[in-house]
Amino acid sequence: MRKQGILCVDDEKIILQSLRKQLSRNFGDRYRYEIAESPEEALEVIEELVNDGINVLVIVSDWLMPNMRGDEFLILVHQKFPNITKIMLTGQADNAAIDRAKQHANLYCCISKPWDEALLLETVGKALEGVE
Repeated sequence: MRKQGILCVDDEKIILQSLRKQLSRNFGDRYRYEIAESPEEALEVIEELVNDGINVLVIVSDWLMPNMRGDEFLILVHQKFPNITKIMLTGQADNAAIDRAKQHANLYCCISKPWDEALLLETVGKALEGVE
């Protein structure tokens, strides 16, 4: 059983499916790939994974989502789970939101949508190197 995971959070299912496919194709079965369609669901998934003994290494999160913006979500994650590496993937975030996430959530990187697959995989790969 894989004891390390990567979580993708976005309110668009097609984006989540694409991210999971790209990550699993590149990193293979070394990690468990989880998705959540909202920050609230993502927080539940993290708790479940932790309770199952799975270490969430990286979160790739959208910024513009209903009920909670990505910077707010990543700050909450950082407060509870400071060792998770946080990547924002967005076409909407303004500089203030990115700066907030950098300051209060230790944001690792912000990637613009539509994303370049090679850049995403390189960024996640480097993030994984730093936490494994």
